[in-house]
Amino acid sequence: MKTKPIHGETNGDLEMPKGTSGNISGRNEKHLTHKQIRFAKEFVYNDGSKTQTECALAAGYAESSAKVRASELLNPKRYPLVVRFVRELQQEVDKKYEVTFARHVRKLADIRDYALEKGNLTAAVSAEVQRGRAAGLYVERKEVRTGKLESLSEIEIKSRIEKLLGDYKPLLEIEEGSFIHENE
Repeated sequence: MKTKPIHGETNGDLEMPKGTSGNISGRNEKHLTHKQIRFAKEFVYNDGSKTQTECALAAGYAESSAKVRASELLNPKRYPLVVRFVRELQQEVDKKYEVTFARHVRKLADIRDYALEKGNLTAAVSAEVQRGRAAGLYVERKEVRTGKLESLSEIEIKSRIEKLLGDYKPLLEIEEGSFIHENE
């Protein structure tokens, strides 16, 4: 059964990491099997777009046992070599797509240059502003006021109190005995 090649494969053949064998007997303490390698690559390179079970199925494990097998393969106590290989593949991917300051600023410069070539000045200016932000040349200040007393200054609080006292002064000056009851 020939399967679709995944990242790192050529012509459907698996590239075996050093120290691996074609042992298909299952758990191997010294080497990774072809299925284990394929599972690890499916798991890492599909980056969450496939479930563990789907990765196991794509690696060639039986549908009846794929869920259990996937769980076992990612258990470092049961299959430490598979878990280590998965970790190594993830580190390679992380390094390849790592966002660094230099890479980010360089990419924005490329975008700016391309926009200038195409005559799109708006995009070019936007890319240049983003480069400036990344370099810390712009400082964004935001002030959020929610209306709570803690967010008001002392002067603002005193002003509000005076306004409230002025608005409700007539009510505060009425003496208790001056109420007129309709029943009387």
